[in-house]
Amino acid sequence: MREVVEALAGAGRPVCAYVYSLDALRARAAATRDALPPGATLLYAMKANGHPDVVSTLARAADGIEVASGGELAVALAAGARRIAFGGPAKTDAELVDALAAPVPLTLHVESAQELRRLARLGVHDRVRVALRVNRATAGPVGTHAMTGAPTPFGIEEAQLPAAVELARQLGVRVAGFHLHAVSNSLDAREYARFTANAMAWSIAAALALDVDLEYVNVGGGLGISYLSPDAGLPLDELDWSALRRPAGVELAFEPGRFLAADAGWYAAEVLDLKRAHGTWFAVVRGGTHHFRLPAAWGYDHPFTVVPVEEWPYPWPRPVLEDARVTAAGELCTPRDVLCRDQPIDRVRVGDILVFGRAGAYGWDISHHEYLRHPHPQVIVV
Repeated sequence: MREVVEALAGAGRPVCAYVYSLDALRARAAATRDALPPGATLLYAMKANGHPDVVSTLARAADGIEVASGGELAVALAAGARRIAFGGPAKTDAELVDALAAPVPLTLHVESAQELRRLARLGVHDRVRVALRVNRATAGPVGTHAMTGAPTPFGIEEAQLPAAVELARQLGVRVAGFHLHAVSNSLDAREYARFTANAMAWSIAAALALDVDLEYVNVGGGLGISYLSPDAGLPLDELDWSALRRPAGVELAFEPGRFLAADAGWYAAEVLDLKRAHGTWFAVVRGGTHHFRLPAAWGYDHPFTVVPVEEWPYPWPRPVLEDARVTAAGELCTPRDVLCRDQPIDRVRVGDILVFGRAGAYGWDISHHEYLRHPHPQVIVV
């Protein structure tokens, strides 16, 4: 936090900023790699945070970048990604053309028979590997969002996989393996390890049954954190890989996003007003859900830390609230612009800064930036 406070000291007033720590990114990537099975591939899912400095840092700290659009592909290549995995259920022809032209090794996670046909029409070459994304009949670990075992637009339903493999064979597209991303934000390390072992066993059996020369299994991301506690999350030291059986020559890939980026980012917003309405104290900040949408999108209260600022430029007494509970609300013209409700505080004053930790993933990137056309937050990279 000291590094964050020092970075905010030079921010414009009123403060509204994201702070990203590159050292924190490198440390989390190293710890994650050490906890994965030996020889596993670590990809960064840049949908979590596409800031160029974040992507370039993780392009070096991880083995490659997972992208889900042509725009992300361009950022990843500019950031020096050594390899790319390209997923997403609605790739356009233009995006496929750009992917096929990528100057680095690329794996396409193909999501449907229609995408297979369009890909074959464009012409797949040897530098591009094709894996079929499968929506398996069974669900993955418990988490925030389930991607498989339920009606979702992601991947090929398991019952339709034989037909998809046969279509690929008819089209001359070689299938190298499977993409089995199943969950977002799982907190149970043992369950996640069991899911990984099961995904590998399923892939081996499916490849044998469908005459696929298996060389690639991607279990996606899903390593989770808890936003309600500053340190809680999937414990890496409890990942038990004893049940995993990986044949020689089969690559096992993981593509976490949130887990790598969340703890390397903070969202900071200056308190512009303190007011009481119908029994509730509000700290109204220069910022809100148009910058950091995740709390509103997921329906939870994101904890904050009050950073005192001693400067007070006005000639009247400074409003202060002590030993109370406060709701942090933003500057938008909607009562839903709330980042945290009813958090106990020792003291907060107008002009102090609220700092929301674990904001390095799915913060700015998923927010509705242009609503009311407020200025964008400053981005400070340390």
